[in-house]
Amino acid sequence: MTGTPAPERDQARGHELGQEADQPHDLVGIGIGPFNLSLAALADGVHGGLCTAFYEQRPAFTWHPGLLIEGATLQVPFLADLVTLADPASPWSFLNYLRARERLFPFYFAEKFHILRAEYEAYCRWVSDNLPGLHFGHQIDAVRWSPERALFEVDFTQLDKDGEAEALGRAYTRHIVLGVGTEPYVPEPLRPLADAPTVPVIHSADYLDHRERLLGAEHITVIGSGQSGAEVFLDLLRERPAGAERIHWLTRTDAFAPMEYSKLGLEHFTPDYTRYFHALPEQTRDGLVPRQWQLHKGIDADTIAAIHDELYRRTLRGGWPDAVLTPGVSVRTAGRVATTKVELHLEHGQQGTRSRLTTDAVVLATGYRERPVDRMLAGLDPYLRRDSSGRHRIDEEFRLLLDPAVTGSVYVQNAEKHTHGVGAPDLGLAAWRSSRILNSLTGKEPYPMPRRTAFTSFGLEREQARPAHVPAGLLPLVERT
Repeated sequence: MTGTPAPERDQARGHELGQEADQPHDLVGIGIGPFNLSLAALADGVHGGLCTAFYEQRPAFTWHPGLLIEGATLQVPFLADLVTLADPASPWSFLNYLRARERLFPFYFAEKFHILRAEYEAYCRWVSDNLPGLHFGHQIDAVRWSPERALFEVDFTQLDKDGEAEALGRAYTRHIVLGVGTEPYVPEPLRPLADAPTVPVIHSADYLDHRERLLGAEHITVIGSGQSGAEVFLDLLRERPAGAERIHWLTRTDAFAPMEYSKLGLEHFTPDYTRYFHALPEQTRDGLVPRQWQLHKGIDADTIAAIHDELYRRTLRGGWPDAVLTPGVSVRTAGRVATTKVELHLEHGQQGTRSRLTTDAVVLATGYRERPVDRMLAGLDPYLRRDSSGRHRIDEEFRLLLDPAVTGSVYVQNAEKHTHGVGAPDLGLAAWRSSRILNSLTGKEPYPMPRRTAFTSFGLEREQARPAHVPAGLLPLVERT
């Protein structure tokens, strides 16, 4: 498929094709972020057609609007769009978006491999505006399995432009995919402050909404040393007067460390590594993920360089900038001082020392956690299979393990780090995971899977049983499946 999607394509096709109980959907998607948008785009290209509907509570597509800081770029190449790594000829590719906007030649001459974050969001909005079967303003209330119909029942509330309930509805479907994404994580000591409207303690996810207020604060503290923390710190630093920056940047990690961007290191974000990780024992997987923090929680090297350059520039007239960067620090407790200040009680892990810091504003770049789905899936709870830690068990094809009595499948996107590894939230694996789900769902192979994707062999293959007369060195190793 190489044509440009037309805006006039029927946006309501998904409802028309499957709203009646006797004509159920093949697939209902819950949530419309980049991952389910990728799945919807690739499903649109399946030969013979799939009857799909994707529901999202928000009124329109957005992607981290609070972090679309001027000049911030994606940490993956533009080829990690919604479809290209599974179907380069798809009409929903980033390059086709540029062509539709008559920007293909400017992009060609710009020679940008990593695009602006704001441009990626604009591309996704273009897809969401033109792709059929997407239904915004729909809140999913419950999911159940109907043994009589051998279908899933998905109850939803249609919302008006103000987010108020407008109508109730129900969809029937053979399969479901959960793509509800993540939510900002606020550490326990800071939750009461973040919930108080008079205290300027905000998560980096809402940074741009509060930027002017933060710039007016006398002293600012940024907590967290991932990419978001670095971008927020750099943006604030650039806007503060030299010699009067008054910024603290604190993190629990032992260093303001760069993201692992070596070419072989990046092979941890390949299908090969995902398959290897999934085959490991549960206990091994659980111990491995925390040790791999630098694969996904470090800082882009260009951002680190830009921060150092900005700090260095401020020493040219003598003196040092009033900016304190301290790793290895955790926040034990926090409280208000009067009504406009925050007192942070800090502890340095290596020194074993404690201190207090009074600040006028706090930005929490403390990451995200998987959004809970237990309440939504309460109707399926008797059928769900869990691991020793109470988490959902997920097979290699991204399906929740269910009781055999349930003949449909529930797929997940970006909720499987514990079973599939650090690549779960990575945009570079979006198209591959979507195509894997579609292959599983259709029982065919509309999107052929690559046989090999990494130069690294992540584990040793087991040897076959060897006849007594055959030397070990002459027996070939078992090939991967």
